[in-house]
Amino acid sequence: MGRKIIVVTAAYGADKVREAGGQRAMLHVIAGAGADGVEIRRELFSDAELASLPTLAGSIELLGLLACYSAPDALFTPDGNLNPMLPRYLAEAATLNALWLKVSLGHFSDKQQLDALRALLDETGMTLVVENDQTRCGQLAPMQRFKAACRVMNLPVTLTFDMGNWLWVGESPEEAAKHLAPAVSYIHVKAAVPHQQQYRAVPPDNDSARWQALLDQLPADAPRGIEFPLEGPDLTAVTRHYVNLLREE
Repeated sequence: MGRKIIVVTAAYGADKVREAGGQRAMLHVIAGAGADGVEIRRELFSDAELASLPTLAGSIELLGLLACYSAPDALFTPDGNLNPMLPRYLAEAATLNALWLKVSLGHFSDKQQLDALRALLDETGMTLVVENDQTRCGQLAPMQRFKAACRVMNLPVTLTFDMGNWLWVGESPEEAAKHLAPAVSYIHVKAAVPHQQQYRAVPPDNDSARWQALLDQLPADAPRGIEFPLEGPDLTAVTRHYVNLLREE
């Protein structure tokens, strides 16, 4: 079947997900489009949904989808400590039978904190991927320092490469790929175009030459996550179009 394609539920928009009845309601669209998996977003949960993760996990499994889990939080707090919420996020990811937990980097400064991280990952057995976000902590320099520290300490942590987020922090996606590609295990696919004083995410075929060249710089076997807007009267058809496009490229 080729490379794995993951659909991020947030690609449908928070309002659409809520109108549909939550992330569980989007699973049939994602499965019907032929995707391999779904990225569940913690920020889209209602309290009731967060309390019923086993039900969601069962639905994902019944549809034959792989699960990934994303928490809208940083690995390191502003004082440089390991996020005290991390054990909870890892437990939630395990309940979902997720392939990995995804978080942003945050304020990484002390390699000693990586010993505590190693112990936590060893205890839970959950895989962790760290993403470049749209803050200063997601710039290339801190991501490089973290990658190097993980390599030195032989820590089983890899990176999520968000193609568009580099533009939000004023950096070159191509330069970032040159330095980070060997550590990338998951790709958030999206193009971005200028919008007012910032950027907005758009489907990659609106900027095909650049995003294809960028994908070619990244590991071919890394699963690709659709995080650009998926909109239209037939969401299954729209999703299927991009699943097929990204699987073939």
